[in-house]
Order: sequence, then C-alpha cells, then structure tokens
Amino acid sequence: MIFSNLATDYDGTLAEDGGVAESTIRALELFRRSSRKMILVTGRELDQLLEIFDRTDLFEWIVAENGALLYHPSTRRKHLLTESVPLHFVEELVKRGVSPISTGDAIVATWRPHEQTVLEVIRELGLERQITFNKDAVMVLPIGVDKASGLDAVLGRTNLSWKSIVGIGDAENDLAFLRKCRCSVAVSNALDSVKAEVDFTTRAARGEGVVELIDEILKDDLQSRCHIRHGPKEILSNTRS
Repeated sequence: MIFSNLATDYDGTLAEDGGVAESTIRALELFRRSSRKMILVTGRELDQLLEIFDRTDLFEWIVAENGALLYHPSTRRKHLLTESVPLHFVEELVKRGVSPISTGDAIVATWRPHEQTVLEVIRELGLERQITFNKDAVMVLPIGVDKASGLDAVLGRTNLSWKSIVGIGDAENDLAFLRKCRCSVAVSNALDSVKAEVDFTTRAARGEGVVELIDEILKDDLQSRCHIRHGPKEILSNTRS
C-alpha cells in the first residue's frame, strides 16, 4: 500500500453548500475500513465546522482555520499552532465598514471586495499577517500559516509521511498542501489554476469527485494515475518553480 492517507479539503471538494452527501460518507467509511487514514484540511473555523458536519469521527485529524488549528476528533482536543486573533485588528476593520467578518482562534475572514481595506489595516497597524484567498473568501492569518504548515504539524505528531498522502482540493488555498502530497488531485469543479498544478483531475465534481478518487485508490493504489516518485514531492516541486 503506497497511498495510505487521504488529505481532503472541505468546501467545494468534500462538501457542497456546507453539506456532505450520503454517498460521499459511505465512500469515506469504506476508505477507513481499508485500514487507511484521512485528514480533513479546511479554511473553516472549528466550531463552525462541527455545527454543520457530524462525521468528523471519520478523520484522524482536522486541520482547521487554513492551517492555524489542529483538532483530534477521537479526543476532542484542539491545538492552536500560532498566535491568537489581534482584537484591535478586528475592531479597526469594523470601523472601516468591513462586513461580514468572521473570527476563529487565529483566523479573520471576510469576502471580496474588502481585500484592499484589509491590506491597508494590516500595514497601518504593523501586523505580521498575510491574506490568503479561497475563491471569494479573504482569509487573514499570521505569515507562514497555511494548509501545508498545518499538515506538517500533523505529521510531526504522528508517523504519517507526505510520501503516503493523496491530496484533493478545489481552490487556490489548497495548492499549499497539494504541492507537497505525493499525489495531488483536483475535483472537476476546481479552479483552472489548481487543475494546472495537480497530477490529475476527477471527472466528477465535489463529493462525487472524492468518491471517484477513493474508488481508484482502493482499486489499484493509483498506479494507473500517479507516477510513483522516489523522492519527496516538495523537492521536485522546487525544481519546477
């Protein structure tokens, strides 16, 4: 077994309009029964995710807030990986009419077209924060925090390896971790910029695309899809950039 772990994005990949179809849940259960493990990698805040998704038990770990927070479903423990939200930053955004604003333990999120105002406030306050886009969503996090850094934190707590991970996603914020997975996949509804960088794209969209990927993993360990590399993908990725 080469690909023993699946890392999947949530919105636009596993889920549609916040919900996960029963057919997708059945595929995730089948994947688990094959002695493989799954990691959910999402930009959502943890409390928000737990409200809308009741099958987090299927996942070994959850990387939330776009890499800022880890959650271990079996113990229900969470680990903040960076500094908390600076409240004066949020207060200044509100003063300047940025709305809606959502805050987690470390993430501050809003929507386009507020990115310019957000950037101006970051500069004026001298904050070490970066903007990450997820289609129309504007996420603000400490510099260096992304889905790859969150997955790195998971690997540091387990015996998992990038060499065993298949990653699947749909948006620009997913590229950080997809580039490091041994095999990277985009669902058919993914942005063209994502499709251009992955190993292959599923025929189906969103959750059905994940089902398609799981079927192929269980069928032949993706030997017909992904060339097996003899070194970490991150090294190969650097040679392409």
